Amino acid sequence: MTVLNTEIHIVTLLFVILETLMFSHQLVFYLQKPKEKKRKYYLILLFLLIIYNLAGGLFPDENLPLSVVFQYILAYGAGFSMGAYFPYYFYQSYNITHLKFHAKYGVLIFLILPFIIFFCILYPLGLDLMTVIYVGMIIPFAYAFYMVYNILWGIRQRYKNRKASFDAILSYIAVAPWALMPLLAYLQVTQLTEVLFTNGGFLIITFLFFRNMIEENRKDLETLDLIQTKNEEEIFAIRCKNLGLTKRETEICQLVRDGYIYKEIGDTLNISERTVNKHIQNIFKKAGSNNKLDLLNKISRRVKSA
Repeated sequence: MTVLNTEIHIVTLLFVILETLMFSHQLVFYLQKPKEKKRKYYLILLFLLIIYNLAGGLFPDENLPLSVVFQYILAYGAGFSMGAYFPYYFYQSYNITHLKFHAKYGVLIFLILPFIIFFCILYPLGLDLMTVIYVGMIIPFAYAFYMVYNILWGIRQRYKNRKASFDAILSYIAVAPWALMPLLAYLQVTQLTEVLFTNGGFLIITFLFFRNMIEENRKDLETLDLIQTKNEEEIFAIRCKNLGLTKRETEICQLVRDGYIYKEIGDTLNISERTVNKHIQNIFKKAGSNNKLDLLNKISRRVKSA
């Protein structure tokens, strides 16, 4: 069933309305706290999904004042854009560090470049659309499954030492629709089927996002209580414990907080600088941090220069 005298399905329209309201709501929170990077990454993903739903629902439509070729380019371009951003979202939001190359460069080579060559160049020059889809999607199709494997492996590592198997399972399910996007294009499925697959995965991501934000806000409130009732060393010890740091990792954090460089930490603890660096990387992973400044913000009442 289509609506508004367009090709857009009523289910697609309902998803667009719901996601637009959600986007507006979350945008207000982000503008209040622009330093919340996870919310920013979520907003970008949500915006791309809205564009993807609109483009996939509206195009192609012979009644629109746009060439059919250009409409197909816009429709597939929206899908490629969302697919290219997906690894970056998991790289940043889940701190899956081994996705860095793929999130920044791999998607450009194996997703965006094939799209430009086949859809933006060869298709307007006269290459048949079905040939463009079947040939131009070969590399993206293979790459999508390769990336899903990497994302799933990263999720497994993230939850390996935690009692969070439910979150891990949900994350696995959320990733699956992204791998199916090239397959859906191959099979030329109906708009309804495509929308249910892609938006279904996004709903799971949304659930995990809100769940994590609630947990972080709860921890922030606990931190405020700690600041009012504990001294700095007690706060430091409790925060390190909450992050699941080992005794050695806590010692290293304390030295980092006190301004020691890695070599000085190694000399103090009688371990090599390489071992110190390995411990630091494990600490970053547990804390969800990418640098010392962010780590110190999470474990100390105040940040000291490092």
